[in-house]
Amino acid sequence: MSSEDLPEPLAVSTPEPLPGADRESVPADPADSPFRTEPTSRDEAPQFVLPLVVHIEKTDPPARTAALRTAARAVLTMLSDERALGGGEWAQVMREWQDARIRKVVRRARGAEWRKASALPGITVAGEHAEVRVFPPVPLDAWPRELAKLQVSGTDLDDPEPPAAPDRDAPVLWMNPEVGMSAGKAMAQAGHGAQLAWWELSDTERKAWREAGFPLSVATPDPDLWRELTVSGLPVVRDAGFTEIAPGSCTVVADHPALRR
Repeated sequence: MSSEDLPEPLAVSTPEPLPGADRESVPADPADSPFRTEPTSRDEAPQFVLPLVVHIEKTDPPARTAALRTAARAVLTMLSDERALGGGEWAQVMREWQDARIRKVVRRARGAEWRKASALPGITVAGEHAEVRVFPPVPLDAWPRELAKLQVSGTDLDDPEPPAAPDRDAPVLWMNPEVGMSAGKAMAQAGHGAQLAWWELSDTERKAWREAGFPLSVATPDPDLWRELTVSGLPVVRDAGFTEIAPGSCTVVADHPALRR
């Protein structure tokens, strides 16, 4: 597929390791992660990407924070779906995706585009005035045509009203207050943060979160709280810097009650 065949994505995001705090990257030792199956270097393994498509109609776009929260819940829903586990129909490609760099790409669709995307195998997650469909991972250079042709240039989202304060008794994805990101980039980062928290939890804790419907908040702390969070021992997402932001930027802290030490 040539570069002309693949339109510019809304967000391409690949996290990099942050020594001491970041758990988003796959450890070198596969025994360190319950989801990595091969000892091959992440860069040497075949590269896959997890596609997410956000439903954006011109006349009724979702609020930014609602879209971020729904994207994070969509990632968690895919990670926990029976088809993605054990001998499920998506299990092999999910293993291959998690053996390589954890890439997520967010695109947008409306009208007929959304209906065509919805016909492909995947899971649609509806949130508060936001809808995101997540698909099984695909090879980095072999997207389904219905997804590859989706256009995203110039699209962003806003919060018409200030988001409600996060519930500190439930999981919170804290976004870096000092790094500006498009809505799509931020959605991918929120997905990374949710995946980090998922990896860190025990089987019992994962089951409880899933059965509760993956409640979570997305919030932007003040700079002082952000600095405290990044050194708290909670999982931190550090971006590879392929799009929009500088390499090594810390973008999200994944705060789950079970992970607070």
